[in-house]
Amino acid sequence: MGQAQGPGGVRPAMNYYYLQSAGAALLTFGLVILLHELGHFLMCRRLGVRVEKFAFGMGPELFGVACGETRYALCAFPVGGFVKLAGEDLESCTGRPDEYYSQAWHRRLAIVFSGPIMNYCLAFCLFTGVVYLKGLPQYGEEPVIGNMMAGYPAERAGIRIGDQVLAVNGRPVATWKQLSDAVHGRPRQEVSIRLRREGRDLQALVTTRLDEATGFGVIGIMPQPVYKSVDALTAVREGAAQCYGLTAFTVKTILSKLYRGQRPDLAGPVGIIQMVSRAAHSGWEDLVFFIGLISVAIGFFNLLPVPLLDGGRAVMYLWEGVSRRKLTTEFMRRADGVGIALLVLLLILATYNDFLRLRDDRAARPAQTVEAAP
Repeated sequence: MGQAQGPGGVRPAMNYYYLQSAGAALLTFGLVILLHELGHFLMCRRLGVRVEKFAFGMGPELFGVACGETRYALCAFPVGGFVKLAGEDLESCTGRPDEYYSQAWHRRLAIVFSGPIMNYCLAFCLFTGVVYLKGLPQYGEEPVIGNMMAGYPAERAGIRIGDQVLAVNGRPVATWKQLSDAVHGRPRQEVSIRLRREGRDLQALVTTRLDEATGFGVIGIMPQPVYKSVDALTAVREGAAQCYGLTAFTVKTILSKLYRGQRPDLAGPVGIIQMVSRAAHSGWEDLVFFIGLISVAIGFFNLLPVPLLDGGRAVMYLWEGVSRRKLTTEFMRRADGVGIALLVLLLILATYNDFLRLRDDRAARPAQTVEAAP
């Protein structure tokens, strides 16, 4: 008996879609976290700190080989990796010169910073490579959907990347500026959008969202980019500018949310996987750029002064260097307890945000769907 499927091979197509999404998620998380741990590993080797184990993946070990004093392992779940250092806990440190806590505070500082630095190096290389190979993206003038923001009204209404907007509220639009002006001027209002998709005219009803920063109505769409070829030096400058710009934007957004007393709009594992899937199906340049974006986010997150994170360790080592007082086992245990509590709360908040987005999507889709235009 042959495999049951819908018209046109729908089931195999959906299977391929999900396989591609899963592969993109594994590539993103695996590469970004593995490179982070590789930064710690290389700095330990440079400073003579003994690395007992360097693993790709998490969970039970599937395969491993010992080389010198280090065991290199492949684990069951190919997401990220970890580095196990000799004497990485104060309780287990025996005072040997090749152990982690036997190192001076400034050498340990170099080790904890090496992970986030590697994340930024990865992002810089990815951004630079995309710009050099594909070109510098510039917004196109045609009213064609080039990308969309997850969870925004356009996605909930069934609008897709590649759709051409023909009219808004019955008024024809010929340029992206006409489209954006029509949407921006109607915050929290329902607008009727006429689309053309694969030769068919469709109609969508979308309720705009208020952008509090500008007062504009937004639906979460971006124009189709037009790529301009650039030389290597321009690509390098753009790669560095992207790393700086994303970091500055993150800091500004966090401070603005805290100042206004608003709940941070965090994305948890589910939300990030959704965005990875979208990027994977948009084109190779979008996926590579998104991996760079996640690498910047992981690097920045690890620099936060939270115990258990690299930034929290750095603050402790700086205090040790300034005060000339050694860290104690009791102090580290309490700090780690605080760090675990904060990270668990952060994970719960991010997962809660993911749940709210999924709930809103499920509630909105039955009411707002793309239909064939009369």
